[in-house]
Amino acid sequence: MEEYLRASDVIDWQHPEIIELANQIASGHGTSTAIAKACFEWVRDEICHSFDYRMNPVTWRASDVLRYKTGYCYAKSHLLAALLRANKIPAGFCYQRLSIDDQGAPYSLHGFNAIHLPEIGWYRVDARGNKEGVDARFSPPQEQLAFKIQFLEEADFHAILSEPLQIVVEALQAQTTWDDMLRNLPDITLESAKNYGLVADIEHVPTK
Repeated sequence: MEEYLRASDVIDWQHPEIIELANQIASGHGTSTAIAKACFEWVRDEICHSFDYRMNPVTWRASDVLRYKTGYCYAKSHLLAALLRANKIPAGFCYQRLSIDDQGAPYSLHGFNAIHLPEIGWYRVDARGNKEGVDARFSPPQEQLAFKIQFLEEADFHAILSEPLQIVVEALQAQTTWDDMLRNLPDITLESAKNYGLVADIEHVPTK
């Protein structure tokens, strides 16, 4: 599990403000599962999704997501991982490929997290932020993510990565405003997914 606890340039959980918040959130909770839920709900509810709120700047480093209180789904997953790792809870990164407008093409990657819980092992959560039609929750062992697969070219990937995909980080770093990011969301084809260490869960891809 060591690789799921590491600090990095993106997941800079050793930043003083992240450590302070991680300790604050954990205070009063007696189990790692309770702490994980509290961290998830804090990021889900307190960090504004950049598109939902039309907020700048585009963030990618966990400490900057906390500083500016905004981020796309990927950036919010970076902060959640940092808060969890600061509390010695293993956290990884998961991705789906989704239709951007729920109409089919174009598509983009969607980022969220997996948390290793003592009672059940890996458990996936999505802290992108709830809104009408989106109701992501922490209710293990039942998984309640923000989005479901609807189209043939969408996919739910099995992999739980220890670091965010570089294509995602680079996309965030290349943009400065929420609307520029919206026009340049990262994507990979299903055929190329294996090159990124991702394998589609074919059971979740509709057949018609």
